[in-house]
Amino acid sequence: MPRKFYLSIPLISGGITQELLEIEVRGKRGVGHCKSMPGAVRVYQRLLARAKPVQAESRRERQHRRRTGGDAPVSSALEYPGATDLVFPGNHIKLFNNLLARTGLKLDRDGKARTAYSLRHTYICMRLMEGADIYQVAKNCRTSVEMIEKHYAIHLKNTLDATAINVMRKRAGKAKPKASAGKGARKAGESSAKLDGAD
Repeated sequence: MPRKFYLSIPLISGGITQELLEIEVRGKRGVGHCKSMPGAVRVYQRLLARAKPVQAESRRERQHRRRTGGDAPVSSALEYPGATDLVFPGNHIKLFNNLLARTGLKLDRDGKARTAYSLRHTYICMRLMEGADIYQVAKNCRTSVEMIEKHYAIHLKNTLDATAINVMRKRAGKAKPKASAGKGARKAGESSAKLDGAD
């Protein structure tokens, strides 16, 4: 799969400018685009700046060269990843599994094996816990709100936002009855009579 990551136009959100990656994803429903987290930009730039591995002389070739008295091979200029090169030229699943094994994170607390797909699950859950709009998260992950609610948000039931749950609206209860016209007019008349009598 060729590289299909693009540095997108800086996103301005709440007065903060962020660079994001726009990732072209090819899946069972065709081609789609999703936006990365801001932290992925620096990692991607480091991958682009890393030279490709150079194919060194094998041990057999080196021994043959020494026996025949040949010259040492001239090292070629460093090559950097191009637009059509793979992001992970090797087996990225094997790399991820080795990383999990070395850090002791291969199994979750329930004893289930973590996979690269677990990162998608983590992303969705963390974005929801941070208050992201569930529709926007679903759109970015190319899934539906129903699927998120059924498979991902079920794990967030213990992290409900109490302030969002306990919203109190002012009651539209009964208004205080207004004074009747007769009673108010009587009081007003008594007040004016007192003022007249004071003269």
